[in-house]
Amino acid sequence: MSGVTIRVAEPLDAGSVGAILGQGVRDHRWMPHLHSEAENIAFAGRMIDHGWVWVAADGAAIRGFLAREGGYVHALYVARGARGRGIGARLIAAAQADCDRLELYTFVANTGARRFYARHGFTEAERSDGSRNDEGLPDILFVWESGGGNG
Repeated sequence: MSGVTIRVAEPLDAGSVGAILGQGVRDHRWMPHLHSEAENIAFAGRMIDHGWVWVAADGAAIRGFLAREGGYVHALYVARGARGRGIGARLIAAAQADCDRLELYTFVANTGARRFYARHGFTEAERSDGSRNDEGLPDILFVWESGGGNG
């Protein structure tokens, strides 16, 4: 997807970002469906309003997004038809270029995400039983530090 550009999300991107978020949840059978599409769009709008969201855009089409508050990554999702084309890698690389340290949680059950973050230099820092997240699923805190600080 050579025509994809990474840019700061705009308010009108909330519908696309929310739809990608909802689609990502639906694509994982193990993930509970806690929010409606309208709630996903509203949540996306709040993250965009905070200035946390960067999108991968192919013309007018949003192919993926990363939401980051300082060094904490709230979300990284790529649209179903755009997965496996380097969009997630470009989004995480943009965040790594902007920060010396990144932290994020992913679910233990999300083996694809776990492999993705390991390929991009993240290491496991801790595990939890899921009692601290809305989904109630065991998760892993991953950390990346610039300069190879995490191996």
